[in-house]
Amino acid sequence: MTQKIALVTGASRGLGSAMAEQLALRGWHVVAVARTVGGLEELDDRVKAARLPGAGALTLAPMDVTNDDAMRHLCRSIHDRWGHLDLWVHTAIHAAPLAPMGSLDAKDWEKSIATNTRATGLLIPMVEPLLHAAPDGGTAFFPDDPKGGEKFHGAYGATKAAQMALARSWQAEATRHGPRVVIAEPAAMPTATRARFHPGEDRAKLADIRSEASRLLDLI
Repeated sequence: MTQKIALVTGASRGLGSAMAEQLALRGWHVVAVARTVGGLEELDDRVKAARLPGAGALTLAPMDVTNDDAMRHLCRSIHDRWGHLDLWVHTAIHAAPLAPMGSLDAKDWEKSIATNTRATGLLIPMVEPLLHAAPDGGTAFFPDDPKGGEKFHGAYGATKAAQMALARSWQAEATRHGPRVVIAEPAAMPTATRARFHPGEDRAKLADIRSEASRLLDLI
């Protein structure tokens, strides 16, 4: 089988959705993971509506990356069906509302830890064997968004920084034997996360999401 297999976690909107779409249009089979069923269905509709010759397909997996059992089952299903993964794109994120540290909401803090940090730390051991099994060597991609230490970004900045620390440790460990771990900071785009952190910003000046997704995939 020559078709490339990709797993995109956080595929229902924003950069994850755009990268899943671009991968499918380039002929990949994409396993698209997100909690939002409607967003996944819209992604599938866009790929089908393009009617591009040689386009790949999507397997929609509506689940939460913080559900350990669901993610283990998914990785096992990928192994049983394809035997490997060529690419993992991890864009799943919880962007807690901006708040001073003295007013940090406990539920937002816990959800930030669970989604941004804990899930990443548990997913890496699940996905790594699938990437190792890729015929040409597998690749994992993590988008960076350095907000650690910025005012009002306490929950998001700390847990995103912890996520990237996990990714960089994996990257350093995998230098000789793989998989390839790519970390890149995307250009500012008109995503829901960006809108939450920069209300009132002129979104017309931001990078086109599909163009940025295509640029990042070219780096991978």
